[in-house]
Amino acid sequence: MKLWQKDKDSLQEVTRFTVGKDREMDLHLAAFDVLGSLAHIHMLESIGLLKKDELKSLSTELKSIYSQILKGDFTIEDGVEDVHSQVELLLVRKLSDVGKKIHSGRSRNDQVLVDVKLFLRNEIQQIAESTRTLFDLLIAKSEEHKSKLLPGYTHLQLAMPSSFGLWFGAYAESLVDDLITLEAAYQVVNKNPLGSAAGYGSSFPLNRTMTTQLLGFNDLNYNVVYAQMGRGKSERIVASAMANVAATLAKLSMDATLFLNQNFSFISFPDELTTGSSIMPHKKNPDVFELVRARCNQMMSLPNEIMLMTTNLPSGYHRDLQLLKEILFPAFQHIKDCLTMIHLMLSNIQVKDNLLEDEKYKYLFSVEEVNKLVIAGTPFRDAYKQIGQGIEQGKFDYSTKVNHTHEGSIGNLGNDQIKRMMNDVFGKFEFTTTERAIENLLRS
Repeated sequence: MKLWQKDKDSLQEVTRFTVGKDREMDLHLAAFDVLGSLAHIHMLESIGLLKKDELKSLSTELKSIYSQILKGDFTIEDGVEDVHSQVELLLVRKLSDVGKKIHSGRSRNDQVLVDVKLFLRNEIQQIAESTRTLFDLLIAKSEEHKSKLLPGYTHLQLAMPSSFGLWFGAYAESLVDDLITLEAAYQVVNKNPLGSAAGYGSSFPLNRTMTTQLLGFNDLNYNVVYAQMGRGKSERIVASAMANVAATLAKLSMDATLFLNQNFSFISFPDELTTGSSIMPHKKNPDVFELVRARCNQMMSLPNEIMLMTTNLPSGYHRDLQLLKEILFPAFQHIKDCLTMIHLMLSNIQVKDNLLEDEKYKYLFSVEEVNKLVIAGTPFRDAYKQIGQGIEQGKFDYSTKVNHTHEGSIGNLGNDQIKRMMNDVFGKFEFTTTERAIENLLRS
């Protein structure tokens, strides 16, 4: 079944090639296609294109389809082109001509636009919530281990004392900035394209404000041409925000693989969270972190992939955009899996005490000794030279005690302020507004 079919069907080869993996990808959109249709029929009834009893019949059947989707009982049948066609086919089977009225005032173009935006909005919420959960764990670990010193490196050479409090807290604050970009993507996604039809509006007196409110969108994509131009742009912006989260997880994973290495031995994990070797009985491999690192590096390529697929397309709809689903949709499960696995690993991390008591780390404290001389009145350059000469002559003396008090340092992590920033950005999503709108739509 094709919504556009008139007298002749396409050649089978053409159909197979143009549909591609769209039916498989459209299963991700099924629930959102129904929600968009529910809002649309309420609007059609309000402008006189549906009777009240037709609205009731359509609404009942759409909610039944929605329940099937949530139970996992929904499929797109062989010969049916996409999710939109499948939903309409089910309605026509049940309601005959009444089912055929549902497409008045819209096109598959704005239908898929609203489906994708509802899907992206839902996925962003899940990622944001998982990110917040990992953030809370990182802050807790930062507080738990704030007094345990850790070598700090520049150029992968010993530099200055750090701490596990700083290390965990750094990744927590990184997630705050990642969530800022995710919230910006949410604002782009949370605008209603429904009613733009094929990209040029409709001669029906559509009430687009009504569908905006029914679907819990924050605003409209007002210009109907721009609503269509947003396809590809929305996906790229969301992919860029996801890539930021992925970059944080990849860097954390790289640190963890180094820190677990026996030459570092800063951290360890229970045996059941690592893997072994088929030939070397001593091995405890950080496979989770290595796979997270690889998967997240892969996700950082997504914005470029999307950009390359959409660059130089003129305004209006183009079938190229269909392929965006194949590269973007699986990434949402990947990032959620990575967030879950990092949370699992860090929940069970074991941190080594008294690392810097080992003499091999003594030069980490050279700056501390320089600063002590400066505080005693020695000009900084003279103090630097004095300590440097002591190191060269094998006369360097040091203490492992540090006294860092400024904001964001070893002795003053600033975790309360980092939590404040997270609370501020997380509150801007206003997920309850959209949740309440969808609940009301399903009850209406």
